[in-house]
Amino acid sequence: MDVGGAGAAPLTFPFPFPPYPIQEQFMTELYRVLEAGKVGIFESPTGTGKSLSLICGSLSWLRDFEEKRRQEEEALVLAAEATEENEVKKTNGSTSAANGSTTEPDWVTQFLQKKEVTDLKNKIKEDQLRRKKREEKLEQMRHNVQLKFAAKRKREEDDETIRLLRLSQQILSPGGDGPALEQGEEELVLAEYESDEETKKGLEPDDEEDFEEEHVTKIYYCSRTHSQLSQFVHELQKSPFGKETRLVSLGSRQNMCVNEDVRRLGTVQLINDRCTEMQKNKHDKKSEEPEGKKRRAGRLTCPFYTYDQMQFLREEILVEVKDIEQLVSQAREVKACPYYASRYAIPAAQLVVLPYQMLLHDSTRRASGIKLKDQIVIVDEAHNLIDTITGMYSCQVTGAQLCQAHSQLTQYAERYRSRLKAKNLMYIKQLLFLLERFVGALGGNIKQNPNYQKVSQPGTTLRSINDFLFYSQVDNINLFKVQRYCMKSMISRKLFGFTEKFRGAAVINPVKEGAKAAAGLQQYLQNLRSPGEGAADGSQEVSEADAVRSASPLMQIEGFLSALTNANQDGRVLVQLQGSLAQSSLKFLMLNPAVHFTQVLKDCRSVIIAGGTMQPVSDFKQQLLVAAGLEVDRIVEFSCGHVIPPENILPIVLCCGPTNQQLEFTYEKRGLPEMMDETGRILANLCNVVPGGLVCFFSSYEYERQILERWKKSGLLRRLAAKKKIFQEPKKASQVEQVLSEYSRCIKLSGQSPGPLTGALLFSVVGGKMSEGINFSDDLGRCVVMVGMPYPNIRSPELQEKMSYLDHTLPKTNGVSAGKVLVENLCMKAVNQSIGRAIRHRGDYASILLLDHRYARPSVLGKLPQWIRSSTEVKQSFGAAYASIRKFFQMKKTSVSPS
Repeated sequence: MDVGGAGAAPLTFPFPFPPYPIQEQFMTELYRVLEAGKVGIFESPTGTGKSLSLICGSLSWLRDFEEKRRQEEEALVLAAEATEENEVKKTNGSTSAANGSTTEPDWVTQFLQKKEVTDLKNKIKEDQLRRKKREEKLEQMRHNVQLKFAAKRKREEDDETIRLLRLSQQILSPGGDGPALEQGEEELVLAEYESDEETKKGLEPDDEEDFEEEHVTKIYYCSRTHSQLSQFVHELQKSPFGKETRLVSLGSRQNMCVNEDVRRLGTVQLINDRCTEMQKNKHDKKSEEPEGKKRRAGRLTCPFYTYDQMQFLREEILVEVKDIEQLVSQAREVKACPYYASRYAIPAAQLVVLPYQMLLHDSTRRASGIKLKDQIVIVDEAHNLIDTITGMYSCQVTGAQLCQAHSQLTQYAERYRSRLKAKNLMYIKQLLFLLERFVGALGGNIKQNPNYQKVSQPGTTLRSINDFLFYSQVDNINLFKVQRYCMKSMISRKLFGFTEKFRGAAVINPVKEGAKAAAGLQQYLQNLRSPGEGAADGSQEVSEADAVRSASPLMQIEGFLSALTNANQDGRVLVQLQGSLAQSSLKFLMLNPAVHFTQVLKDCRSVIIAGGTMQPVSDFKQQLLVAAGLEVDRIVEFSCGHVIPPENILPIVLCCGPTNQQLEFTYEKRGLPEMMDETGRILANLCNVVPGGLVCFFSSYEYERQILERWKKSGLLRRLAAKKKIFQEPKKASQVEQVLSEYSRCIKLSGQSPGPLTGALLFSVVGGKMSEGINFSDDLGRCVVMVGMPYPNIRSPELQEKMSYLDHTLPKTNGVSAGKVLVENLCMKAVNQSIGRAIRHRGDYASILLLDHRYARPSVLGKLPQWIRSSTEVKQSFGAAYASIRKFFQMKKTSVSPS
């Protein structure tokens, strides 16, 4: 059978228990999509066993695929041998053929036939021999790591030795140009830079590919967070495939580092930089240090980065399925680095689980050793996939960061000017020029304090990439070369180390006119925090991230420079002026996420985009798949129902309130007193019939504030509190757990003892901390109320530009422009995420109330998840809706008990 062609799915799948019919349907369709090499969009509501279905469906296909390939190879070998044997018999039987024939001699025909058979046989043997050679080379590499890095390291060490000798001569020679360097400071000086063109002239062939282990066919499973990945691994451990699958868990250094000295640095960038530095030091010659002399602090190596121990851990990773926590725990025991050991295990793994940022970001993917050619990618929890890719390749730099980077880089160049080669100085000069012009684009002056430079006309200007380059007067700079220089020279890391070493100290002695003012500016810039950093809540995690951005602004600016190398039509630059120069910013907006998803689709055999709520799917199809050049007939959509019986859910679109006020929460009408009062009456009535928890979602924090203020003045809030204890979504992420705990405790206590309270009422915000990822199962969410339609801010320059871009690149849908479709899709995606919080398992039940007559439109109803849409009732009057809700909970009180 052709392994690349479509084939029938098995009748049954290995499963830890008898699967639900919808799980069987899910696995069957998944198997077909993988077999046919297509791209699937799979929707399976939370509580329907989506993870287990993905595991058993995809690994069943992988098991069958490997078996088919093995059988085909064996069949080819047998066929070749049989054909060869037949030819030998023919040869022996044709020796008495008549002479004088005018056709070709028999020996010629036999020779050609035999050659075809031999060629086929030799090809199979060559494939097997090549694999054997790779395995032997890999084994050799495992026992002698020097083999892999010898040539490359030799060149680096020779260059480093020459550079250090030159520096030593400059430091020791009397009257040398430039001050003597302090201990360890030579590490901060940029190495001699060669452009790619120069490097190619004398480039030696890179033999690393020869020693690279061959990648087996595998599945890359991606999700958003480490906790979701751990959950998936635990599901695999419980499945029939838990013992036989070779699995690797990938993660960031922050999550996997076992070196406590490095972990104490806290932030991602600092941990990454220290790890990279220590890894480099590990490859340096030990003989560089004089015998008996202690290694300098700047030359520390990581005791866990030991090749033999990492190879041992690699084998352990492949022997038994482990999540990241289990892997890190074992790594501590064997004193090996799990971050690098897991990467060594990728080629032999059958299943690789990783955060999807690691797979979707091209440079991170390559650095991690991930190869997608002919592999399977499953992106789970993919409802925010477009936003994730867009955010990954968008970036923003503030005026404060630009000024700070210019100050630091100027001081760096002044201190090491005599020790830097011409090419380094040339690129530093170009970087300084770019920073100066970017500040100029914000209307500022690089030589003055950015905090005191007021913006004359606040506002946002949107420009194309080319237009911005001309506007900034940097169109004569080759940004591709500057970007490559930043990456290869690691100048931002050198600058960060320099800044850390001389933080708070005078680095250079100003001698020019105005030096006092310049020194004051430099001191100010060293301690400057970027505007908008340090949120009002003062949370620790925010301040740590801000500290890194503040200390190393060039790293952020490198991202902006990289963004400017995108195609002109794929992005826009927003020049945002507000308050002062320090607060103003340049923001790159990625408009075409498909350009960064194209390579994934091109390389992979099959891609599965899965989630609990994937509606509306038109965004994924048009913006991500079709825009990436994928043929429509390669896209397969699958949406399964819920495991709950239909009578366990009551979704209602409510058009009018108790006083027959039409419900329309447009921006113009939602603030009217009568609309806010009508909403309060609806909730007051619901509190009389809804047991346990009632969760109410508002479209924004501002509207929540307005409506609660109104209810407080009218006394309605007091009436609500008499029935259910009121809770409000906190503004600090660190307080969410505490509020949920108190909310849960209140509901539990009210159900156990008689009293006036019948549970709790939780006010939340769409897109807030409780609209996604929070579990309102059973009594925690017996009713979910959505107040209005949470449309995004149509006045946002970013959204307007995105709409304009889609209008010009995508066709209309049923006469509606692509930009308007985007706005409605964004709204309904937010609604679906919020209302999906209630039903979490087979025995659960809840009512969903959508307050706005606009939900009754067919185009809107069609964008609800299928399992909700099929049960949705449209009620024109509140009386009819109230009667249905009361009857629903009365029936559940006697017939259903929470599981």
